[in-house]
Amino acid sequence: MAIAQSDFTNLKTVIAHRGASGYLPEHSLEAIAMAHPMNPDYIEPDIVLTKDSQAIVLHDIHLDTTTNVAELFPDRKRNDGRYYAIDFSLAEIKTLSVHERIDIRTGKRVFPDRFPIVGSEFKIPTLREEIELIQGLNKSRNIDIGIYPEIKEPEFHNNEGKDISKIVLDILADYGYKDKEDKVFLQCFDLNELKRIRSELGARLELIYLLNSRGVSSLNNASDAELKTLSEVVDGLGVSINGLLRNQNKSKESLAKLHELGLVVHGWTVRKDSLPSAFKDIESLLIKLDELGVDGVFTDFSDLVIKIIK
Repeated sequence: MAIAQSDFTNLKTVIAHRGASGYLPEHSLEAIAMAHPMNPDYIEPDIVLTKDSQAIVLHDIHLDTTTNVAELFPDRKRNDGRYYAIDFSLAEIKTLSVHERIDIRTGKRVFPDRFPIVGSEFKIPTLREEIELIQGLNKSRNIDIGIYPEIKEPEFHNNEGKDISKIVLDILADYGYKDKEDKVFLQCFDLNELKRIRSELGARLELIYLLNSRGVSSLNNASDAELKTLSEVVDGLGVSINGLLRNQNKSKESLAKLHELGLVVHGWTVRKDSLPSAFKDIESLLIKLDELGVDGVFTDFSDLVIKIIK
């Protein structure tokens, strides 16, 4: 099906989810370098902290699903059997090799047809390294691709004695990301932390509140007053597309109300190798998300999404 750009009335923004993660190991600098010439609007880094308070780009607080940490540091797991980034210095983390995501319960690859587990050598980047790569490519390619960082599990970090939000905000400021006019969205699943970021830490960036499928159900049942209160804290929402699709009529009504309040809505995650069951391809999924009023999508395949909507 050939889709003209005019057929998409809402869906305009493309966020490269963990870089070009459909083609290379997620969050690696190589995945960022591949995503950049696809010309997404934003590239997304997830952020956690190391033992020495360095901000690194990693999808979650654990190392064992995407690295060989169990081979190099077999005695460094916690009582739950997991390996935590916060228990390792940056120097130690830089010795690890990154591979495609695996399910630690089965040892099998989450996406079997993506980049081979064995082969090239990939490393975990720092947030500074990733920003410098994106900004460097922006300059050399004469383009302005933004960043869309996620603060991961701030409560966990706080319990470990680390203020991840302040560390991230300071790094963003060092690279010129300070105000709403700068091309950056800062996202988090923790609404209380977003409130703190806005008030206590004084952030002027655009903030995004992330919602899983259960959160979208709550959103669809929220009162107008609750939505108005939410709009006073954040500038938009990042929502599970599976949650949106469960009750499409209510989702469409909710998104219309959010738009009236000036909020943007970005859906996650569009993958050609993990489509919702009712959809046969990315095109049909994007058409439905556009009909619901979604403004942008996170995707592992920015090139495919951009080809369709732009």
